[in-house]
Amino acid sequence: MSTTTGTANEDRVELSKADSKAVRQRSVRLLRTLLRPVRRRFIITVVLVVLSQAAKVSGPLLIAYGIDSALPAVRSGGNLLPLLVTGGGYLLAAVASSWLTATYLTATARLSQAMLLDLRIQVFRHTQRLSLEFHETYTSGRIISRQTSDLEALRELLDSGIADLASGIIFMVLTAVSIFSLDWITGLLVLAAAVPMYFLSRWYQRRSQAAYRSSRVVSARLIVHFIETMTGIRAVKAYRREKDNAATYDELAEDYRRVTVRSINLNGIFQPGLVLIGNVAVAVVLLVGGFRVLDHGLAVGALLALLLATKRFFQPISQMAMFYNSFQSAQAALEKVSGLLEEVPTVLPPRTPVPLPRAQGHIRFAGVEFGYGSGPAVLPRLDLDIPAGQTVAVVGATGAGKSTLAKLIARFYDVTAGSLTLDGVELRQLSIADLRRAVVMVTQEAFLFSGTVAENIALGNPAASRAEIEAAAREVGADGFIRALPDGYDTDVNKRGGRVSAGQRQLISFARAFLANPAVLILDEATSSLDIPSERMVQDGLHQLLGGGSGPGGAPGRTALIIAHRLSTVAIADRVLVVHDGRIVEDGSPAELISGGGRFAALHGAWRDSLV
Repeated sequence: MSTTTGTANEDRVELSKADSKAVRQRSVRLLRTLLRPVRRRFIITVVLVVLSQAAKVSGPLLIAYGIDSALPAVRSGGNLLPLLVTGGGYLLAAVASSWLTATYLTATARLSQAMLLDLRIQVFRHTQRLSLEFHETYTSGRIISRQTSDLEALRELLDSGIADLASGIIFMVLTAVSIFSLDWITGLLVLAAAVPMYFLSRWYQRRSQAAYRSSRVVSARLIVHFIETMTGIRAVKAYRREKDNAATYDELAEDYRRVTVRSINLNGIFQPGLVLIGNVAVAVVLLVGGFRVLDHGLAVGALLALLLATKRFFQPISQMAMFYNSFQSAQAALEKVSGLLEEVPTVLPPRTPVPLPRAQGHIRFAGVEFGYGSGPAVLPRLDLDIPAGQTVAVVGATGAGKSTLAKLIARFYDVTAGSLTLDGVELRQLSIADLRRAVVMVTQEAFLFSGTVAENIALGNPAASRAEIEAAAREVGADGFIRALPDGYDTDVNKRGGRVSAGQRQLISFARAFLANPAVLILDEATSSLDIPSERMVQDGLHQLLGGGSGPGGAPGRTALIIAHRLSTVAIADRVLVVHDGRIVEDGSPAELISGGGRFAALHGAWRDSLV
């Protein structure tokens, strides 16, 4: 499985301190962005959490007051009012605590779902906006992992983890305050127990952070391998790769099991350790408090309340420990998601676009240089002028730079140096809407989305009528096989066009391009999946698709760039460019180049021999 330097860097488990700090800051910025639209609901939720925990903490204080003050008042003077007030207050506190807890849990769930909805939309929209360069280096499986397992980890944390963590911390703080208000000596004992608890938590944090980051990385790799295997299942079966793929998957699954077990083992030490510290603290408070009661230095009711408060002080710790796992997993997931959202498009829309409502299709390369990323130059220097309405075929060996020309004209990439213009306007200065309306590319893949045949053709022009859709299909020779489908134009093609053949998918993509009616049409190996009868059938449709000469009112026809290995497609071109090592080494009409005895003549001769 190939990865780029950038993706490899993201999957590093061991990060330097500076890198870890930068990643944490990035994650915090993302959380702030998500909280900003719902900050009012967030504040209300925090208030509800504080009130619910305050009501819960008041229980031991009321018990202490009831034993040490209310009961003596009854025994000494028969005054029942303090006891009734204490009992009523305890009941009221219990009801309030229950109601407030239910309210803040509901508020937390709504808050988390609002944040997750915003994040899901952000991830999808941002990933769509990213340039083709990103999608050619960042595997689809890893993108899916960001949208599925990583967001699921965040959902688990936001739905209940943060609420339990916050309520636990607030409860412990309020309980500590109540303990100090009853007896400062016991308060110091409880604080002393917090010291080993702190060191145990730090030990767990350092080790579990690396373990959960490893878990997210391995989980992503597992998803990537699964998706690649299922997507390429035909190649897997054709080359009998089932055993090898299964062995790789077994290894990745074992890695995932190993890092998960390591996380579980760490929690198996952390959680019992916290419980032990809590139980020892309760025993010490009972021992010290018992001797003080005997010496009349502490009231019995106060000791009972202190024991209850101390025991309750450590109760949230085990629950917090359970959700600390979710926190670590979600933190690692948040790092991945925030890293994806930090990616920036390399092809940016212009700040002040130059309008081009009706493009003619005149393309000009002037001193253009281009290379992918930090790699070597694919196009060292290119000067090329394609008049509007001209059909140009681009041929050459694999890797010569043919498809790069097409990607630059479609502005999937920006040129490194020089100027690339459409009708005299730099492509960088055109709005994305004008550019996509003027330039359409039909690729070898001929991707079809889930939906009907008519819906897929209408992608070229969503406002087109049914009659226009069917007319476009007729023009490129697709109407016959479409009507033969079970539901005709309403047939669902399923994912990746599973109900139609490769050649039929290509014809549908031609109809889509015809309906779009662009000024510049790019065919990037677009006829490679057609058999000979289908190719002959589509030649007339292609001639119509490419403009067939002059447009309305004597205007030039559609400009076309045909990239092809099969030279039968080249025959309809006005002009042929032979590309070698990123340079145009031959330029002329098909007849001129065949008679010239150069590279194209050799390619044409080899093609004719292959037909014989």
